[in-house]
Amino acid sequence: MKPRYVKFDAAFEKRFKKYTAQMSEAERRRLKKRLEIFKEDVFDKRLKTHKLKGELAEYYAFSISYSDRIVFKILDNEGVYLMEIGGHDVCY
Repeated sequence: MKPRYVKFDAAFEKRFKKYTAQMSEAERRRLKKRLEIFKEDVFDKRLKTHKLKGELAEYYAFSISYSDRIVFKILDNEGVYLMEIGGHDVCY
């Protein structure tokens, strides 16, 4: 699924900036590449996109690295809303 649009709020943007400030240049390049892939196809196998369970059952996540992910929600089969970034202990 190629999203027609990607939304996020100011809180996500703040967490994103804090998250990327702690990264090396190589890690930033990898994140940028992952986001480019995500914009083309949210279910690309390289992202390991998966539906979450439990209280987060209406959300999905894709891998940034072995330990980190971005949590998002599919809005209407045309767009996505980025919710959270970080390790697996992050929840919305």
